[in-house]
Amino acid sequence: MKLNNSQYDAIMRMYDAKQSHARAVQNSRCEEINARLPEYDALRKESAEVSAEAARAAVMGDMTKRARLADKLASINEEKQLLLAAAGYPEDYLDLHYECPACKDTGFIDGKKCSCFKQAAIDLLYNQSSIKKILLLENFSNFNYDWYSEDYVDPVSGISALENIINVTKDVNAFISDFPSGQNLLFYGDTGVGKTFLTHCIASELLGRGHSVLYLSAIDLFDLFSKYTFDNNSEADYRDAFSQILDCELLIIDDLGTELTNSFTNSRLFYCINERILAGLSTIISTNLSLEELMNTYSERIFSRLTMSYGIYKIFGDDIRMKKL
Repeated sequence: MKLNNSQYDAIMRMYDAKQSHARAVQNSRCEEINARLPEYDALRKESAEVSAEAARAAVMGDMTKRARLADKLASINEEKQLLLAAAGYPEDYLDLHYECPACKDTGFIDGKKCSCFKQAAIDLLYNQSSIKKILLLENFSNFNYDWYSEDYVDPVSGISALENIINVTKDVNAFISDFPSGQNLLFYGDTGVGKTFLTHCIASELLGRGHSVLYLSAIDLFDLFSKYTFDNNSEADYRDAFSQILDCELLIIDDLGTELTNSFTNSRLFYCINERILAGLSTIISTNLSLEELMNTYSERIFSRLTMSYGIYKIFGDDIRMKKL
């Protein structure tokens, strides 16, 4: 799963295109303002002249003149802002507007990969495009509490499916608001009660906020582990695959328990969730297994990590797939 040179270059070309687009938009807006507000254009030209004069004063060591020109420049800039506001433009209308303000569409912050670069690599390496299409439909805008009935009461907790999902989504929204916090979530319950839909909602929100999210089914996760463990020619790629899985800000493992469980999957799952806990990175797991089945299927170490380090939520109710028909 290592980025080869062509893939890395493709991502960097994407950033170049984003920066070019931002500059083109800024230039277009400047031309618009200069044409619509001649007074603004005159102030802009005066500002350039004053800045050049201030630079010359600094070179000559005339700090008194430089300070006076700096005050004049500040006054001109204030006039420009007042003109923009009077014409109904926002204060930052002529600023460069980047898709990722954190790295200014460079992909790096202080020499380290930005979250947006990590997400671009994830999308490229793990083919997450299908998930992004799903997220256009499965998000909080399309979440409906009517899917959960007041009449469906859980015999253990004594609360209704509706009351339960209201409580769950309250905690989910807190998880999103506090992100990144290192918190982890486990959703369990029968098929069709909305566990995967809820993970899609979380992924959609956090992707929209610029966080790196990797979404894998349990089968795909362990298939990746298996390929890179037993392929003797890809040891370096194996390490890079692990770095993507271990380093993304949020890892979502969907349908845990659908994979063929054995000592290998147990050891890889423990390594994955334990390393992410130690790194303070969040993981969300959904499963159709009950807590008892989880305890019997996976090692004691894994179950201990889940119960001690994860917020555990049972989702129950009618099959919402039938209610959508």
